[in-house]
Amino acid sequence: MATGVLYVMSSAVKGLIKIGKTETRNFPERMRKLETDGYRNVTSFKRRFAIEVEDYDEKERMLDEIFSKARVSESELFALDIDLAVKLLSSFEGRQIYPEAEPKEQVFAEATKQHHEHTDVLKIPNGTYYLVRKKPPLHVQMIVEDGELTIPAGQRVSTTEGASIDPHTRIGAQRRECVDQAGVVIKDMHFDTPSAAGVFAIGRACNGWKEWKTEDGRVIGSFR
Repeated sequence: MATGVLYVMSSAVKGLIKIGKTETRNFPERMRKLETDGYRNVTSFKRRFAIEVEDYDEKERMLDEIFSKARVSESELFALDIDLAVKLLSSFEGRQIYPEAEPKEQVFAEATKQHHEHTDVLKIPNGTYYLVRKKPPLHVQMIVEDGELTIPAGQRVSTTEGASIDPHTRIGAQRRECVDQAGVVIKDMHFDTPSAAGVFAIGRACNGWKEWKTEDGRVIGSFR
């Protein structure tokens, strides 16, 4: 049985992922090419998970069958929650290729958690939600539309940050690039979960399911 790598990548298009295969020795070059050149006019691919397995051709066909309803025009693109794909791939027997520093069991557990949270996000009714705090004073709006969470440009977020905000993380970078010195958000910011949006607004770790509320004070977590 031939041994090779199965991988999953995110893309510039929210909810559109790539699931593919390659020979083990070709994996670094395949990732470099996809991340640089894109695939079928889709760009900004980023590797999320890769595993070396036996009989990788047959396993790829199995993945195609499982996710057939989400497949885009007989390509290797799928309109699919990436955490669901990672959860399945990380359940295979094999040697994890990427990420190298995170154990496969941890990847599986985190993907399961994120997939469940993504499912919960889809239950949130469309509308406007508010994060209000007295110290420091905050009154931030978030708009929910079909599972996409947006803090619109012009909202004012906290200018202070806790130790939990690493400047090298996605949210840390977003705050530095998209919030001015007065705390004003300079462009619409999109998030996958209420907690991610809450961290962006508050500048420190928080449970967004408890922080964001409806206009009449109902916590967003009550819709889970």
